Amino acid sequence: MIALLVRFVLGPLVRAVYRPKVHGVENVPATGPVLLAANHRAALDTGVITFTTPRQVKFLGKAEYFVGKGVKGKLLAGLLGGLGYVPVERGNAQAGLAALEAARKVLDAGGVFAIYPEGTRSLDGRLHRGHTGVGALALATGAKVVPVALTGTENLQPKGARVPRPAKIGITFGKPLDFSRYEGQDYAPAIRRSVTDEVMYAILEISGQEYVDTYHKRPSEGVA
Repeated sequence: MIALLVRFVLGPLVRAVYRPKVHGVENVPATGPVLLAANHRAALDTGVITFTTPRQVKFLGKAEYFVGKGVKGKLLAGLLGGLGYVPVERGNAQAGLAALEAARKVLDAGGVFAIYPEGTRSLDGRLHRGHTGVGALALATGAKVVPVALTGTENLQPKGARVPRPAKIGITFGKPLDFSRYEGQDYAPAIRRSVTDEVMYAILEISGQEYVDTYHKRPSEGVA
């Protein structure tokens, strides 16, 4: 019920208020497993992807958000589920594997999963080197990878603002990438890196960002 409310009531309302510029939405395959690989500019990127993609999209979410007590906790868990979040434990040695497994289940079921290959938000506006999880998922599931470029989302909720503000934002869906030529080689680190680099280059082409061939490190003060 909440998923339907988010998709058919909240979604149109958000699009009417914020008027995102959407390009290339026809590049998202109508059926079959799809991996959306996006640049990451702001915490609200997930919402923008959710409300502009024609199919329901799944994302990873911290498991602790789904176990709150009382009415407030249940409402939050329901809202996050409606937005497409999949609960995953974080902060332990198995967290990365658990995240990949959760994503793989969505794709193996023919769904759409979104991932930020950079691993964290870009605080300098540049596109950073991608982690190979996106390559591993694409190779293991055979999912088509659609590069996604978000622009202007960092202006939606400036520091200190509690409610998102109107801003010029855009989202571009690039042409889907097919890596079936590497079938059976999903455990090869070099192939995972090659696929990931190809995905990042595709994001770069449609985002117009400056590329930095290093991983984006989280600042010491804990800003993600």
